[in-house]
Amino acid sequence: MTPLIQPFRALRPAPGRAAEVAAPPYDVLTSDEARARAEGRRWSFLRVSKPEIDLPPGTAPHADAAYVAAADNLRAMADAGVLIREARPAYYVYRMTAGDHVQTGLACAASVPAYEANRVRRHELTRPDKELDRARQIDAVNAHTGIVMATHRADARVMDALETGAEGSPVAEADVDGTQHQVWVIDREDAVDRLTGLFEAMDAVYIADGHHRSAAAAQVARWRRASVGDEGAPHERFLIVSFPDDQVQILDYNRVVTDLNGASTDAFLSAVAERLRIVRADGPVRPDRPGTFGLYLGDSWYRLEAPPVPASAAPVERLDVSRLTDLLLGPVLDIGDPRTDPRIDFVGGGFGLDALQRRVDSGRYAVAFSLYPTALADLMAVADAGQVMPPKSTWFEPKLADGLLSLVMD
Repeated sequence: MTPLIQPFRALRPAPGRAAEVAAPPYDVLTSDEARARAEGRRWSFLRVSKPEIDLPPGTAPHADAAYVAAADNLRAMADAGVLIREARPAYYVYRMTAGDHVQTGLACAASVPAYEANRVRRHELTRPDKELDRARQIDAVNAHTGIVMATHRADARVMDALETGAEGSPVAEADVDGTQHQVWVIDREDAVDRLTGLFEAMDAVYIADGHHRSAAAAQVARWRRASVGDEGAPHERFLIVSFPDDQVQILDYNRVVTDLNGASTDAFLSAVAERLRIVRADGPVRPDRPGTFGLYLGDSWYRLEAPPVPASAAPVERLDVSRLTDLLLGPVLDIGDPRTDPRIDFVGGGFGLDALQRRVDSGRYAVAFSLYPTALADLMAVADAGQVMPPKSTWFEPKLADGLLSLVMD
């Protein structure tokens, strides 16, 4: 039986080249933003993760030529010695430092069969178009170049192994948008075997950020099994960094809605008051506990308090993102499926409450809601129950960088 995780021979920046290579995750930038960020940077990994930036303007990100360009650009980086391949299978310590926040995780090859058996647990649905795009990119470059951010229940023995592994100088170090990323190699056989065993003893690891990358990895494995087989094959693994759950930081993920569903301001506030306790606030409301929300309407902020959660509620029903939909967005604003309704949009907590005010003040949106961040324990409970969280329930910060580690499928 394939273990939950395995060591792998990473494709990573050569000494001193990490700063040239490292890039934000592919899914946080538009094509235009990526093109601007990569200008003058020949070896930016955006040329692999967003390869349309090297093609004529207007080329679709999903065009066949884009996947060909991604493979060509990755090969060029290796041929030029900008990227090098690890001599033998290893695990990697991956540390992110953003201000006072530090989180240290294990980079490893996770098992696709474990993902399919729900030992790599998910909590979100994926969009077929986005999943297919990532699968085609993985297949074209013959590597997993986008890292799945995962989390596991904190284990002092794992943390001790990671801290020991990070005692020397990192093999890669780069600053991406104010977050310092550092990588160390763990290749001693006893340390590798110990980490493999510690993770094998876990019930599961949990996908935090990277559901489309995980689903795409499984899709590529299905494509290749037909001709290559599966047991132990390179396509049966994908790239994750798993952090202990006591270090992962989740920010709020807030909502804005374009209109009040035909109601006047007074009528809307009256409808809100029928379902939640509402109090006008002196300024922006950042909820300080579950069950509380901020509401921005016109030029005023209000604090909302929801009734207690029923004891019989399922894990997903207990989430504030679910309660806001059930109490207000659905019955008052007639928001159907937040995943597809064009009247709702989402604003990550990293942008601050000012971003909510600006959207409403611009006239593009009528009302904004601030939420308390989803707890990681609640995410795990939903995943353990086999349930699916509402869209945009979690905003993980900081985010992993692209380019520091890739998993080649050979």
